[in-house]
Amino acid sequence: MMVSMKRERETEVDDDDEDDEDIVAAKVGRGRAAEDRRSRHCPYLDTINRSVLDFDFEKLCSISLSHINVYACLICGKYFQGRGLKSHAYTHSVQFTHHVFLNLHTLKFYCLPDNYEIIDSSLEDITYVLKPTFTKQHIGGLDKQGKLYRAYDGTTYLPGIVGLNNIKANDYANVVLQAFSNVPPLRNYFLEEENYMGIRRPPGDIMFLLVQRFGELMRKLWNPRNFKAHVSPHEMLQAVVLCSKKNFQITKQDSKRLCMLSCLIYIQEYKTYKENFLKRFQLTKLPPYLVFCIKRFTKNNFFVEKNPTIVNFPITNVDLREYLTEEAQVTEKNTTYDLVANVVHDGKPTEGAYRIHVLHHGTGKWYEMQDLQVTDILPQMITLSEAYIQIWKRQESDTDTNSHTAV
Repeated sequence: MMVSMKRERETEVDDDDEDDEDIVAAKVGRGRAAEDRRSRHCPYLDTINRSVLDFDFEKLCSISLSHINVYACLICGKYFQGRGLKSHAYTHSVQFTHHVFLNLHTLKFYCLPDNYEIIDSSLEDITYVLKPTFTKQHIGGLDKQGKLYRAYDGTTYLPGIVGLNNIKANDYANVVLQAFSNVPPLRNYFLEEENYMGIRRPPGDIMFLLVQRFGELMRKLWNPRNFKAHVSPHEMLQAVVLCSKKNFQITKQDSKRLCMLSCLIYIQEYKTYKENFLKRFQLTKLPPYLVFCIKRFTKNNFFVEKNPTIVNFPITNVDLREYLTEEAQVTEKNTTYDLVANVVHDGKPTEGAYRIHVLHHGTGKWYEMQDLQVTDILPQMITLSEAYIQIWKRQESDTDTNSHTAV
């Protein structure tokens, strides 16, 4: 008896929606034409407040905390469940005279409490912010131009060079996400949702949630029609916490796990042998991208120590031929790399902060990002930082040599 009552309560909202739609259709009395006139001439569209809309956070009802059948109020920006007579969205519309709602799953707009669908082309910018889409032509031109776009709040920004919210202590994850966002092959794959939505996975597999959330974040970071010039990684980070069984947290910095996150981008093949009691590594194959991690943190039985030594390095034309095996030196024609991302740690080991330098391929300029702060930076200043993790791109041709300023 109790189980059946609980199931009835869980489906009550959806049933209410269907029943109410039938009631509204019956009350119209003039056929579908009368309902269509209301749909295309809603008098409440001018009450929409785009400045409060934020679709970066988890899609949960602000009252029931359910993720089922959630609608966003386009006047105050809050999320509510259902739109039937007994639903939270319906009650909110009556109590506060907020009439325009968006179904976060179907991307359809509704007017409450009248409960009819709104059809208007002026709302397309809202659905695009919620779910940006990219064509192959658009993706192909991302690294060929550096056009500035203006967000709804009036700020200008470069797609891909936008700040990420630091919810509590997730700056260590923000820099890794920013680095991944500026690796074109990885970025391009996730900008097209069709590339991975058809992947077969076993029932109950939650790891695919990481793929979904990462793709959503990439599309938001590169969205040229954002309402604001920054993005919150909240949903992506929650997926990381869930899928890692809380090994990764957004409330505590972790330099070790930062390195683990960044090195997921590529696992390189290498050989090792001892020479004069020193272990030497040789690469057997050069990948399109290399991840370098400078060992700055050492943990003993009592505390974590940091090595603040400044490491001098050029940011272009780094030749790795001498680090290849003899066989690889014969087969590998292009062995030169350019820096594209540089993660920096400032301050004490447990109390410091992370920031990142990234190269914008379209303009050839370097930018520094630390959470929400985004500024341009001279390439000469990059080598003066306490570099921690770096991503290097293999030059594809001789034209890549002058792709950005050398030091």
